[in-house]
Amino acid sequence: MNAPARAIAIPFAICCLGVALFSVMDAAMKGLSLSVGLYNALFWRAVTGSVLGFLLMLLTRQRWPTRAVLRIHLLRGVVVAVMAALFFWALMRLPLAEAIALSFIAPLIALYLAALLLKEKVGRQAIGASLLGLVGVAVILSGRVRGDYDGNALLGALAVLASAMLFAWNLIIQRQQAQVASPIEVAFFQHLIMLGVFALGAPMLAILPPVKAVPLILLAATLAFTSLAALAWAYARTEAQRLIPVEYSAFVWAAIIGWLVFGETLTVTTVAGALLIVTGCLIAARSKRAESADYKGTHVEPGTA
Repeated sequence: MNAPARAIAIPFAICCLGVALFSVMDAAMKGLSLSVGLYNALFWRAVTGSVLGFLLMLLTRQRWPTRAVLRIHLLRGVVVAVMAALFFWALMRLPLAEAIALSFIAPLIALYLAALLLKEKVGRQAIGASLLGLVGVAVILSGRVRGDYDGNALLGALAVLASAMLFAWNLIIQRQQAQVASPIEVAFFQHLIMLGVFALGAPMLAILPPVKAVPLILLAATLAFTSLAALAWAYARTEAQRLIPVEYSAFVWAAIIGWLVFGETLTVTTVAGALLIVTGCLIAARSKRAESADYKGTHVEPGTA
């Protein structure tokens, strides 16, 4: 394997590992939320992750970030806190694979957020891809609307879609954050800021978890911290467009773990909808690469003409 190929292969492999660990963490958080409630699952995971991150910051002698970097950490931490609350609330009401499939709409939403926030152009092919993704969402939701499932599950599906909108914003921030902070710093500050958000409700909602829940809290926090660090490391070393398709492997992990741990079965509408959403995302990513290539081929820097 030549050097350029190896330079891409290693971040790709680390990204695959990060996604797999996140999928296991999702299952751990679902079990923990059903055991101690959503708030306490999120709060105690944030506490544990913050302590773990602080110790690693000291052991590895990480530098304190600048004010500009702290603002990025703060923004992403708040966004992820709300996103996580919505997503794990939905996981308590939906099969893992279905929730993950619906969340795949996020990269398509990110196209329009990038246009709004970064003034990027959205081409016709990307618009068509987003419409295909919306059809995929409609296919998955069709099972809910037909009455095959209760209304609580339909609310869960809508919560995933709301979470996906925040995840799309998170995708835009993630690459910027990975360029200015180490993986340990990224993971530590995300847990710390999430803890600050969830601590607002601690006087009314926090309870000491039962002893039997402690191993699950430790597992969820360790998996969350490790996967965050792995993804930050990978995104800092190669283009996001090469790594985003890896996110779709989470559907396979979710289907396997949901079946093994929670006895969940895949429905035809979930698989069909997931395929449509993933296809739309891949088309959008491909059109984005084509636009970038065209731009590089035609753009002339000032002073070089």
